[in-house]
Amino acid sequence: MRAFFAGVLTLVMSVALIGVMGTSASAACATTWGSLPKGSLGDYSEGPLERVRTGRQTCYDRLVIEVAGSGYGYRVEYVDQVEQEGSGKPVPLRGGAKLRVIVQAATAPGFPATSSNLANVSGYTTFRQVAGAGSFESQTTIGVGVRARLPFRVITLPRDGGGTRLVVDVAHTW
Repeated sequence: MRAFFAGVLTLVMSVALIGVMGTSASAACATTWGSLPKGSLGDYSEGPLERVRTGRQTCYDRLVIEVAGSGYGYRVEYVDQVEQEGSGKPVPLRGGAKLRVIVQAATAPGFPATSSNLANVSGYTTFRQVAGAGSFESQTTIGVGVRARLPFRVITLPRDGGGTRLVVDVAHTW
């Protein structure tokens, strides 16, 4: 009987500890990013958009766009529909919200600019799909299907060997 009560006590303590740890993890993920458009269009990159990759973090999912050049304009915003560059055709995206990423850079030869799956995001918390929406007149659009309209931030970082990385982080929660 004593072993039974010790087991129950251990279980209750474990559940309480997990609850406390879960609360502090949620509090650590609070953001002030908001969901309004970010960036501005204007300058074009002297180098092409070469690669798109994604990553999962504790508090957000990350999209990284690697550009050989620097000083380019970009715009990231939630839209009702992402449209293909040049044709205006709708790009179907999975998820409850659609994030349009415009980068003023042409794509490198061989870049799959109209691929419906630029990156595998299966199992991600926030991302549902990353699709190419084409490149036209040195402007490339990427559509991101997101679980819901969630806060996001945009950062530009230097890239090893030259160029820049445009980083878009989308939070898991508000």
